Amino acid sequence: MGPTGVGKTKLSVSLAKILNGEIINADSTQVYKGLDIATAKVTKDEMENIPHHLFDIKDIRENYTVYDFQRDCREKIAEIKSRGKIPIIVGGTGLYIKAALYDYKFSLETLNNNYDNISTIDLYNKLKEVDNNTLIHQNNRKRIIRALNYYENNNNPISSKERSNKILYEVIFIGLTTDRDTLYNRINKRVDDMINNGLIDEALNLYNKNIRTKAVMTPIGYKELFSYFDFNVSLDEAISLIKKKSRNYAKRQYTWNKHQIPVKWFDVDFDNFSNTISDVVNYINNFKE
Repeated sequence: MGPTGVGKTKLSVSLAKILNGEIINADSTQVYKGLDIATAKVTKDEMENIPHHLFDIKDIRENYTVYDFQRDCREKIAEIKSRGKIPIIVGGTGLYIKAALYDYKFSLETLNNNYDNISTIDLYNKLKEVDNNTLIHQNNRKRIIRALNYYENNNNPISSKERSNKILYEVIFIGLTTDRDTLYNRINKRVDDMINNGLIDEALNLYNKNIRTKAVMTPIGYKELFSYFDFNVSLDEAISLIKKKSRNYAKRQYTWNKHQIPVKWFDVDFDNFSNTISDVVNYINNFKE
C-alpha cells in the first residue's frame, strides 16, 4: 500500500520474484482497458513475466464496484494459493483492499449515477438530507457520490452499514512512504513523464469518442485535459491541476491507510531501492517466524 508514485509496482514485482508470488491489482481505475497512462498502469516490461491479475478486465463503458472487486479478488486469492503461490495485492485504493481482506458485507449495486451536472456542495447537501450522520468531507466528491449511490441501491445510509474489523486471511500489510517534499516532487515528475509518454493523445482519443463514464471521469488526468480540449484552460493550467490533484490524492491515501489498516510503513530509499526491498523481505521473514 501507499500513495501514488512511491514505488508500489516496483516493490510488488520484486517481492513476487523472491516469494514465488503473483500480483493482484487493487487500483479501482486499472481494472479498465485503455486507461493506461493516466492510471500509471504497470507495463508489460515492468511485469517481468510475473503473473498479474485484475488488470484490463472491464470495458470503460461498464461499471465496476467494490462489490465486484471483493468477489473477484477473493477468487484470485484462492486460485493463486491453490497453485502453491503467494497472493500479493498491490494498489492505492484502500477500500478495495479492506473489502477483499476483511469481513465486509456488500450488496450488488444496480443503480449508478455520476451526478455530472451537480456541484460537489449540492451533492454534499443532498447526502446530508439522507445521511445526517455522514463523516464524509464536503469536498470529497468521489466518496459523496458513492454514498449517494449506496443509499439509492439500499435505501439505507452508508454510515449505518455493518463493517467488521475481522481479517479473513493471514496477511501482512506493507506500506511505502517518504517525506512530503520528496513525494510531491516525484508526483510532479511523474505527471511530466505521463505527458511526454502520450497522456494528451490518450485523453484526446477518449474525448473524441465522447466517453464520459465513471471509469473515465474518476482517474486524475482525463477530465482536466478535457477542460483544455474545451478551451476552458490552457495546457499548462491543465497540467498544473493534474499535479495538484495528484498531490492532494496522495495525502488522502495516507490519511485513509493510517486510520483504517494496520500497515507497517517503510521509508523508501530511492537512491538504492534494493535496500527497501531487503528491509521489507526481512520484516516478512521475521513476521512469519
